[in-house]
Order: sequence, then structure tokens, then C-alpha cells
Amino acid sequence: MVDSIRHWLDGQARRTSKAIERVIAVEQPVKRAYQTIADDIESQVLSGILKPGDHLPSERELGKTYGVSRPTVREALRVLQSDGMIVSRVGDTRGPMVSLPDSEPLEKALARFALTGKESPEFLLQFRMVISSAAAVLATFYRTETQLAQLEEAVSTMKKSAGVDGQAFRTADIEFHTVIAKASRNPMLEIADKAVRDATLTLMEKHLSIDDDEGQLAEQLIQHHDEMLWAVRQKDSVRASWLTRKDIYLYYSGLLKKDAQSALKVLADEVKNPVLPD
Repeated sequence: MVDSIRHWLDGQARRTSKAIERVIAVEQPVKRAYQTIADDIESQVLSGILKPGDHLPSERELGKTYGVSRPTVREALRVLQSDGMIVSRVGDTRGPMVSLPDSEPLEKALARFALTGKESPEFLLQFRMVISSAAAVLATFYRTETQLAQLEEAVSTMKKSAGVDGQAFRTADIEFHTVIAKASRNPMLEIADKAVRDATLTLMEKHLSIDDDEGQLAEQLIQHHDEMLWAVRQKDSVRASWLTRKDIYLYYSGLLKKDAQSALKVLADEVKNPVLPD
């Protein structure tokens, strides 16, 4: 595997080195050289030539291959690591490893968007409605008996810890939604769902008062999770989708202006089961 990666790098080096030479020739900043290298390696990850778990050569070997200094290589690797493309482990004598897709970069982007824009909380909540309800629909179709047991355990923990152990309650709540997303069998939905849920929690921490009635909220959450568990167990995709959207509207619409609330309700009611009460 290492030999094949080195063979690929040797082939890519000629093209990349020429690009770097053009950058230097027009006296562009050195950062363009490391960005060219980072973009080149990223393209190979996205195309599948480099796969999660593959190790890149060492900094010295990369510098030699691309014809650049080690500081330039380090900067390229820093860019790739900050984008979640690679990971370096302390004490590992091999080069950086191509990492599995991670929700953190998307989560940070969504949180920044929601916390800095004037109207962006509306957009974040609309996005969460679409992503989370889609995951819930697929979960009703693909869920396994093991996943149903995990959902039941999470709800049971929430009931036992409500008003007693806040951390255990929150952990069980997160586990419930994590299992729903995983049960969708769509890794892109799973990553996006985690990112948008975490970004929404960041938004709540900024806007919601610490004096809110936590007991009442816990009771509402438990009821919602019980209903969701029933829908997933019965493979009722319509109900699961509507419950997900209704839940988001009830808990977060208070953060929005009146017009934005109305728009969010329209999106929530798009999948409403007409036999369900308001």
C-alpha cells in the first residue's frame, strides 16, 4: 500500500511541482505552494485513490517528492488536518493517516453561520428539520432489533435520570438521536444530522435562559422519545417524520421572529399526518 501511494505521489509530483514553480515565478505568496499541495492530496482522497486508513509518506519524503521545504509540507498538512482530511498521531513514525469523514468541520461552519447572521437561526432550524426528519424516515425502514433495543435503553435511562442526573439524561438523549441517524444507513445523513444537532445546541446555549423549566422540558423530551420509539418500532415513517419536525418547531421556534416561526411551521406541517392532533 505504501509503495502504491509513493508511486502515485511520484506521478503527481511533476504536475504539482510545475504548478508551484508557476506560483513562485509570478512572485505569489509561499502559501500558494502549500495550498496547491493540500488541494492535490485532497483531490486524491475525494476520488478514492487515497482511502481512510492510508498513510501519507513522511514530511521529508513529501518535501522531496514535491520539491518544497518541510515547512511548506507542514503547512499543507496543517490545512488538511484542519479540514478533517487527515490525522496525525503522537508517537506514530508513519506519515499522517487519511481519516474517516467527520462532522466537526460542518458543525463549526453551521454554528458560525447561526451565531453571526441576523436571520440565520431560521435557516439552521429549517435545515435541521429536513435532515433529521429524512434520517428518521429511513430509520423506520432500516432499523434493526439491536437498534430498537438501544433506543429503548436510551429512553429508559432518560426516565430514570430525569431530575436526578442531568448529565446522564443528556447523554441518553444524544444516544437516542445518534442511533436514529445511524439506523438510516446513510453516512452523509448521519454526519449532517450530528453537525446540525450540535450547532442547534450551541444556538440554544446562547439564546435560552438558564431559568427555563428543566423539569417540564425533560418531561416533554421523554414523551417525544416515547412517541418516536413507537413510530420507529411500527415502521411508521410518516409519523416519525412529523414527530421530528414538530419537536424541532416546539422547542426552537421561540428563538425566531413571527414570520420565521410561520415559515418553520409550514415546513413542519408539510409531512403532518392528518389523523394526529395538534
